[in-house]
Amino acid sequence: MSQKQLKEAFISNLNGTNLLEISVGLSLAPLCLLCRGLLLILYHLHYGKPVSSRKYSLLLDFLVLVSPLLFSCTVLSPVLFFMPVILAASCTGVFSKICSQRKQETRVPFGQVVKEFQQTYLDPEYIPAITVFRVYVNVLTSISILAVDFPQYPRRYAKAETYGTGVMDLGVGAFVFGNALVCPEVRQKSRVTQPKFSSLARQFFSVWPLVSLGVGRLLSVKSVEYHEHTSEYGVHWNFFFTLAFVRLAASLLLAIFPKNKSWIVALTLAALYQLVLNTTSLKAFLLHGSSGRDSRVGFLDANREGLLSLVGYLAIYLASVQVGLWLLKRRGSVKGWLGALRVLALAVLVLFVSLHVSQAHADPVSRRMANLSYCLWVIAHCLMLFIFFVATDLTLVFTKLLVKGSSVPCSWSVVKPPNSNKKLGTEAVPVGREGERPHLCLISAINKNQLLFFLLANVMTGAVNILVDTIHSKAAFALCILHLYMFVNCLIMSALHAKNIVLKFW
Repeated sequence: MSQKQLKEAFISNLNGTNLLEISVGLSLAPLCLLCRGLLLILYHLHYGKPVSSRKYSLLLDFLVLVSPLLFSCTVLSPVLFFMPVILAASCTGVFSKICSQRKQETRVPFGQVVKEFQQTYLDPEYIPAITVFRVYVNVLTSISILAVDFPQYPRRYAKAETYGTGVMDLGVGAFVFGNALVCPEVRQKSRVTQPKFSSLARQFFSVWPLVSLGVGRLLSVKSVEYHEHTSEYGVHWNFFFTLAFVRLAASLLLAIFPKNKSWIVALTLAALYQLVLNTTSLKAFLLHGSSGRDSRVGFLDANREGLLSLVGYLAIYLASVQVGLWLLKRRGSVKGWLGALRVLALAVLVLFVSLHVSQAHADPVSRRMANLSYCLWVIAHCLMLFIFFVATDLTLVFTKLLVKGSSVPCSWSVVKPPNSNKKLGTEAVPVGREGERPHLCLISAINKNQLLFFLLANVMTGAVNILVDTIHSKAAFALCILHLYMFVNCLIMSALHAKNIVLKFW
């Protein structure tokens, strides 16, 4: 077999992992974020000032926010279930250190801080968990697209061939989910005087970079005979085309149907699509082609996975629009967000029950088809991850109340209660909003140029695969390559962020 055929076989005919392992893995990113925030607060408590060096800030962020995830999906994957315990123990240790050192410097009772926390008002205009969710999906996707070509990346984490729940299967859907959370239909306030289809024309213009990237990827892959898994999207289709067409189709549907009913449209699309799969020959065509022998004759047959799965991804996108609209309702208090967490937890429970019913009576999870079970699975895990990030933010808010004057980039800011002139003990200006001065934060840096970050990851992945025999690489070499690959990408994002450069011109 040629090197191309070996690499294609290496990522083919896989069956994924179980839901429990993926759920455990989802807790790692929030715990890394919590650990980093507590370390910054401890540093402020010890030195009386935040970390001021950009070099050390980037190094800390990379080592705490990125490196543990890279180890967890490679050499530490056999002990993945112990990783959350280790990280949680580390966070507990740092928090205990903060509490013990604080007692030596202040006489404010701990109970009074708890009472103050319950009455705390948060900036209602900025929800850090949305930013962090989108950035981490991008980071985890970037790690996986290169790591999957190394033997240290477990085959059960890679994309499943037909049915199954691989980590990378979730990543594709989570990418769509995250994009919809900040789409124009969510961010723009409704205006009575605004024409109903006014945003549709803007969307046609805004997706041209995705179409261009899709064409560029297609031409580059074919020209260098790069290995590709045809059953992912087809012969000519790729994920950039999927993102572009889903955005356009969603904008059209949201111009026709009310935005606050988008979950109904999403559920209807996913259910009807599943019904058609189960009652017609569409499923057989999607899995085996028109001739029943995995034929690839004609554009539709050659790209059937990419074209037909658009319906499922569109359903995920519309469901995420509903989530985004709900999240952006003004919840200015800690108490309000604790109530929101209960609602989200109930939604996750309902989605998992629905997933169980769907898998038992309709079809198992299939990213290749983007069927009803896949949509339910993606939305349930995305909401679960979002719950973890919100809980992390609230924990950091409480810790910042313990250490007056401390701050954590890309976390909630305590603001004045309505109709109050009370002075605040923590930072009053939210961190990480678009248009504000740059902060020492890798998350903010990636957030400013997310499409560029993803594009660079794809380019560097291709370069590494061309230059390196990834399949036969030893563990130490693979880890060095993966860390260098991620660090270079993060360094470029940080350099652009330091100069306040946003490479977005559409």
